[in-house]
Amino acid sequence: MLSHNISSKIRSILPLFCCLLILGACQNNTQTAEDWQVLFDGSSTEGWRAYNGDAMPPGWKIIEGVLTFKTEQILESDYDYKGSRDIIYGAEEFDNFELYVEWKIPVGGNSGIFYHIKEGYGGPPEVSPEYQLIDDENYASIHDLVAYNTSVGFENPAELHPLQQTASDYAMYAADPTMKELNPAGEWNSSKIVFTEAQVEYWLNGKKVLSFVPWSDDWYARKNSGKWDSTPDYGKFKTGYIGFQDHGSNLWFRNIKIRRL
Repeated sequence: MLSHNISSKIRSILPLFCCLLILGACQNNTQTAEDWQVLFDGSSTEGWRAYNGDAMPPGWKIIEGVLTFKTEQILESDYDYKGSRDIIYGAEEFDNFELYVEWKIPVGGNSGIFYHIKEGYGGPPEVSPEYQLIDDENYASIHDLVAYNTSVGFENPAELHPLQQTASDYAMYAADPTMKELNPAGEWNSSKIVFTEAQVEYWLNGKKVLSFVPWSDDWYARKNSGKWDSTPDYGKFKTGYIGFQDHGSNLWFRNIKIRRL
């Protein structure tokens, strides 16, 4: 009789328990959605500008809701432009964050996602970690990499090194090739960066392809291995701007959003 009464009580409270679980899940989803901050809504470049500049550089425009860079969009009157063509979201800085962006590049294209950017330097690469965006398949067959790769000591200098490939932390940590599902040049990809001082995660098309601990002994060993000898402030800042690299090829970005962690 005692066990029967206990079973009856459990059955009576089970629906209430399930309702509480569903309500909690809905509340969590609502809070997560509210946490996201849109950095580009497809209609305005408000907040965006050139690195070390006060306006968007020539070549960048919104086309059909996509933040686009094309060399043919540079007007003849802008040919003498000497400023940076890298762009930053300069409205505010971020420390710990989750960043999501969709992007595509052309055959032979090259770009990157910068974070913790500080201004006043020659360019973001002097200070900012970079989530690499590049045409893994075709870049080396179009561009001569030998001189540069030889100068930094990479083996097989004519080839794109793993530290230079998409979703790698450029020149620091290589993305896991067994986890990468990179869509070919001309097709959309999605990337996510999750940054905290305990761990950094790089995601590509919904899969985690890299994680590392910033400012760890291993991180400093890689930083001090030679690549960054002439850039002593690389990676030292714990807050800064988000930005994209212009490397001379056409670029497309959309659905750019971030949330603080």
